[in-house]
Amino acid sequence: MGVCIVSSASNSGVNRAGSAEQKYVTRVLCLGNDLLGDDSLGGIVAAQVRQFAPANVEVLCTPETGFHLLDYVLNVDRLIVVDTVVTGSAPPGTIYEFCDTDLKSLPGVSPHYVGLFEALAVARHLCLPAAEQALILAVEAKDCLTVGGDMHPAVVAAIPVLVKKVRDRIGASLDAIAPHKTRLRPEQASEVL
Repeated sequence: MGVCIVSSASNSGVNRAGSAEQKYVTRVLCLGNDLLGDDSLGGIVAAQVRQFAPANVEVLCTPETGFHLLDYVLNVDRLIVVDTVVTGSAPPGTIYEFCDTDLKSLPGVSPHYVGLFEALAVARHLCLPAAEQALILAVEAKDCLTVGGDMHPAVVAAIPVLVKKVRDRIGASLDAIAPHKTRLRPEQASEVL
């Protein structure tokens, strides 16, 4: 029986030593796990975006969570995050678009859980070179927990629309990236990313 070791450091594509060899204006960060049904969306979108991303745009995909995301939010002006979300309040395939500043922290959320928004907040609080702007493009998923599960057809159908949104946002100036606001109820904020 063989042993398989997966190192997130070699998987991420982010230079964890902290030195930025190339300064990117925009980073497209696709989150997800290829083994978990609808959650595999991130890898598919990343592969398609890499086909047209200009040289000043870095496209990364990772299954990492928590403080591991800190590396991904640093040393870039603009962050475009692609992920799935299960709110149960919209049909699968619904695309949400919002900035990280659109969601407020919720009291009572466990201090032991750290997600993208917490990683950004920590970086900014510590005066680290965090992205000035973070745009989130999230697709309502049906199932992100079944190992080996297929993607829901509506989530698959959202991929070309999502890729076009990423392309449009990459081409926009830093000031013009303000999204078409999609409002989430406060109780949904803890379910996003």
